[in-house]
Amino acid sequence: MTAPNPLVRVLLAVTSLGRGTVELTDETLSVHLGIGWQSRMPRSSIVSAGRDPRHRISIGAHGWGGTWLVNTSGHDLVRLALHPDQRGRCLGIPVRVRTLRVSLAEPDAFLAALDAPAHAA
Repeated sequence: MTAPNPLVRVLLAVTSLGRGTVELTDETLSVHLGIGWQSRMPRSSIVSAGRDPRHRISIGAHGWGGTWLVNTSGHDLVRLALHPDQRGRCLGIPVRVRTLRVSLAEPDAFLAALDAPAHAA
């Protein structure tokens, strides 16, 4: 995820959200933001991905109706469309995820890695 500025780091620490991580492997995508968000889904469930040009003023994990934003920054967002819907956990509560927006330190590198074919195991 995008490295937050010092004030945001303090807010994330105070709210126990901590550092966000996004990990893409040949089989899965995992997104974590402390106790605020956890999700792990098959890479094959990502049906489209691209830059999200909108900027957000909020940070954290929030959403409704299957659309979720998990971010430590209001910029460098990537939007992922998922099918079938996947599961995530927001503050430990199971939620449905159809669209996931995440802030990334290197969104273009992530999108290039996502477009690269997964290696055969």
